[in-house]
Amino acid sequence: MLEMIEFDVADAVAWKISGKVTEEDMQRALDALREKLNAHAKVSVYQEIESFGGVELDAVMEKMQFLSEFGLNMFARIAVVTDKRWVQRVLSWEDRVFRNIDMRAFSVEERERAFNFLAYGDDPGSSPATA
Repeated sequence: MLEMIEFDVADAVAWKISGKVTEEDMQRALDALREKLNAHAKVSVYQEIESFGGVELDAVMEKMQFLSEFGLNMFARIAVVTDKRWVQRVLSWEDRVFRNIDMRAFSVEERERAFNFLAYGDDPGSSPATA
């Protein structure tokens, strides 16, 4: 399940994942991104992962179609809030691969730092390995 979160940053979209992400969930998130892209050249994403039960294949296909349409250069910053160590490690790897996107991992206790990172940019105390 993917639940949208109200977020007071003009160029950012926020959601919380708990369980399995369905095609409907993915479509809701991608629609929110499209809406932001209508007003901003780049968008930032706040993603809180409470639990992760996988992603439906149709949801993956929706995301791939979206990325082929808009590309990866549309992302400014991505903040992932989770206490799942494997997610933090994946994000660390992705940050090294996708160098044009500033990705940071935050623990659940650091949620406010994640919001500030998206709102104001650099947060020298955070890194993809920090959480």
